[in-house]
Amino acid sequence: MKALIVDDDLALADVVSFTMRRAGYEVVCAHDGLAALEAWESERPDLVILDLNLPKLDGLSVCRRMRAKTDTPIIILSVRGEEDDVVQGLNFGADDYIVKPFSPRQLVARSEAVLRRASAPAGSQGPLKLGSLTLDPARSLLEVEAQEVHLTNLECDLLEALMINHGQVMTHASLIDAVWGPAGADKIMLKQLIYRLRKKLEPDSSKPEYLQTVAGIGYTLTA
Repeated sequence: MKALIVDDDLALADVVSFTMRRAGYEVVCAHDGLAALEAWESERPDLVILDLNLPKLDGLSVCRRMRAKTDTPIIILSVRGEEDDVVQGLNFGADDYIVKPFSPRQLVARSEAVLRRASAPAGSQGPLKLGSLTLDPARSLLEVEAQEVHLTNLECDLLEALMINHGQVMTHASLIDAVWGPAGADKIMLKQLIYRLRKKLEPDSSKPEYLQTVAGIGYTLTA
């Protein structure tokens, strides 16, 4: 597996590179946004670990350009840890968001988790149907009100878990485990994923008909 490390802090880039090499990854480094895009085009890494505060082209722009062309897993690794920063990073297409300072073990575990999701074979289960909703997990394709909508891997995993357990309240923890696995995530990331799914699922995402919030507990999907 090849990882592209993008950080303008050379000392920190060395720490991340050492961490990933020790975990068995081949590592390529870039220290500004334009160099990151060039390295990504030429090296075709399996994983991108991306800082946000980059010279020449900021990390969010790098993330958006990569995501427009590929499903390569992207983990943002940034000192910017406010909720708005995390939400914006995920909204631009990142698969995970880790705030500095970070645990090397956690970085490796979460890297492995996003790579597992990206490479997981399509399940043998056929399309799931619930009322006017039909989800084909093998193609990450949702049909709602006779309209086809393409989902990201994370959105598909979330909707699949909700459809399998339709009518039941799924806690924040159970949904995080179903989508992100043992490496985990947090409620901010789940909230942002729910927001993204509602934009594709609901006729009016501000007045959800299918995906309901259960205050203080989690979410439920109803037909």
